[in-house]
Amino acid sequence: MTLLQFLRQARQLHLQFLAGALPEPPIYVLGNPSADLDSIISAIVYSYCANNRVPPTTPRPHIPLLNLSNVPAGPELYRLRPEFVEALWLSTGCPPLRPEEQFDNNSQSAGKLLGEHLVTVADFARSLKELPTTKKIEADAVMVDWNAMQHRVEGKPGYGSVSGLEEVTFCTVGCIDHHADEHFVPGSEDLPSEQPLVIQPGPGSCSSLITSELQKRGLWTASQDASSTAQIAQVAKLALAPILIDTSNLTAKGKVKDVDIQSLEFLRELVCGATSESAVEWNMDSFYERIQDAKKNSLNLLTPEEILDRDFKDWIETARSSGQTVKLGFCSSVKPIRWIIEKAGGSQEFLATVRRFAQMEDKELDMVVVMTSFTSAEEQHTRELFICATQESGLTVDGIKKFIEESSSLGLVEWTSLDGESVDLVDADIRASLNGTSEVWRHLWVQTNATASRKQVAPMLRDAVAKL
Repeated sequence: MTLLQFLRQARQLHLQFLAGALPEPPIYVLGNPSADLDSIISAIVYSYCANNRVPPTTPRPHIPLLNLSNVPAGPELYRLRPEFVEALWLSTGCPPLRPEEQFDNNSQSAGKLLGEHLVTVADFARSLKELPTTKKIEADAVMVDWNAMQHRVEGKPGYGSVSGLEEVTFCTVGCIDHHADEHFVPGSEDLPSEQPLVIQPGPGSCSSLITSELQKRGLWTASQDASSTAQIAQVAKLALAPILIDTSNLTAKGKVKDVDIQSLEFLRELVCGATSESAVEWNMDSFYERIQDAKKNSLNLLTPEEILDRDFKDWIETARSSGQTVKLGFCSSVKPIRWIIEKAGGSQEFLATVRRFAQMEDKELDMVVVMTSFTSAEEQHTRELFICATQESGLTVDGIKKFIEESSSLGLVEWTSLDGESVDLVDADIRASLNGTSEVWRHLWVQTNATASRKQVAPMLRDAVAKL
């Protein structure tokens, strides 16, 4: 089965399940709510390989569910995640294995294909509203690229729901993740037998752990005919994309682990072996560069609010002494802060955008963190960190100050522009607007320890709040 055949079938099975016409309940494979390249592709790759093969004794259908609460599959998904569409197109359309699977990498053609082959949380919620009767649904899920749902069911470990789909209670039956354990997923002794449980912080990409786990379980194997080998190669190409992007083609210091290297080499062999091409003839560097270019340019058509929301995660932390809660939102961007400020129309306009974003009905944040990651004018990997509370003082600000005291490992220094862009923005004006305590507390830094990503910074800030 080709990758696109599988995705179309999985979407149809999802609709049959909601209609009560599926004889056996599926397992949804659910990535995290930032729905970045790694999260989306991890869900798709695991679903394809595990479909009707896991658990081995009682195999069940697997359906990838993209964790986007406000984005339906279709042209809007194409606009907001062009790097994913580029990876899918390069994996399935160059060339396609079936003539009818040919599609063009543009909004009309690719948008139509996405709508016919994928399911997002927004799609799931819309389908529920279209049912003749309202009903609560329980469904099994394997979590990939995260290990804690936003809304937990008290007293039932592993049970929870996701924002935008509160009507569905998911029972976690497995998990593969590279983030710190948030103690939501039950231990292996309490999970259904033969389901995966891999929570291993450190690897650059969750796709590496997915690849390794599938390899250990023998789920990358295909029959020896050429068509099956070519079909598996499509999936292997797709799995390579986030590994290459998240490790900067295996050059990112501190992020590349043995499992990233081993998984990449394994997938590369599957791709090259399928077409009888040598490693030299299939240009993995070109594959990486095309997806990286799509990612770099992905923010150009977005509004400032959409830029903040594009790669977003949030958490709620409880202060130990008072029991008060703080909701933290983390926004990641592949463009420098000056670029976003220019997009917003200036420093004050950017600050106003951040404050509006925090007050959105589906956010209601006490703190917004904007982390940027880009290549500086001197060709160095660079990070910036902006933190904005929604008040001048109080528990949230106390937590930020605690974080600053304990953040020496991040190398935070006063901000100056490093992007080299010739935009009409003065550094001093930006600092004057984005450093201050009037109306809201906020501060902007350059983070000289560029190896520390959100996976490291978010737990530090969350821990600082929890210690209060």
